[in-house]
Amino acid sequence: MTLETTLVIAALVILLIALAWTRVRLPRRPGFRGHRRCKGGGSVRSHQPLAAIRLLRRMTVRTLRKYRPTGTLADIGCGPGRLTTLIAREFPQLRVLGLDTALEMVRAADAKAALLGLSGRVEFREGDIASLLLPDGTLDFAVSSLSLHHWSDPARGLAEIQRVLKPGGQFLLFDLRRDARRFFYLLMRFAQTAVAPPALRSINEPLGSLQASYTPAEVETPLTRSPFRHWKINTCVAWLFI
Repeated sequence: MTLETTLVIAALVILLIALAWTRVRLPRRPGFRGHRRCKGGGSVRSHQPLAAIRLLRRMTVRTLRKYRPTGTLADIGCGPGRLTTLIAREFPQLRVLGLDTALEMVRAADAKAALLGLSGRVEFREGDIASLLLPDGTLDFAVSSLSLHHWSDPARGLAEIQRVLKPGGQFLLFDLRRDARRFFYLLMRFAQTAVAPPALRSINEPLGSLQASYTPAEVETPLTRSPFRHWKINTCVAWLFI
């Protein structure tokens, strides 16, 4: 191989890496699911775990450890309860609630908690982010993972979280960011095409959630309109924590 050929190949590799590391700039495309409910009764099937989602769930728990939650914690938009039960096992001192709009999800989450022997400490209920059906000042901590981009009115949802938190209570929101690095989009597209179960592909997931998510700059708008005055956005390659 000549020196010129080597240089051309090296230049192409550098160019491909640079392109993969650039951030995607696309308009937001909200999904058809205003909340977390799927049409056609496929809710639980559509939440079959992918390895990447399991990793992100572990990251959420690792971040939660920094805040040393105590008392009562609610997982809002809990789906079939995978994150909720993981939190309960990682923080045995907590009383944990899981809230979801879909009764099918709540039943599946109840069954999972019973299977893990957590029924005494974990409770699942129907609850919408627009109306959590909890008394004022109920929670010490609120968590929501991969749900924010489905909220029809994020500012109202944040106000509802503030209502149910005790004075001094905390919240942690985790979601994807639409301006992710290009390689992450390619990874999600591959996962959806080659790995995701049919129920996920039928609702354009996980790519649909990525396209419906907010950029860090966009998410500041509902935060500034909410009753919260102290918040921080931490960002990474393809996700953000609030």
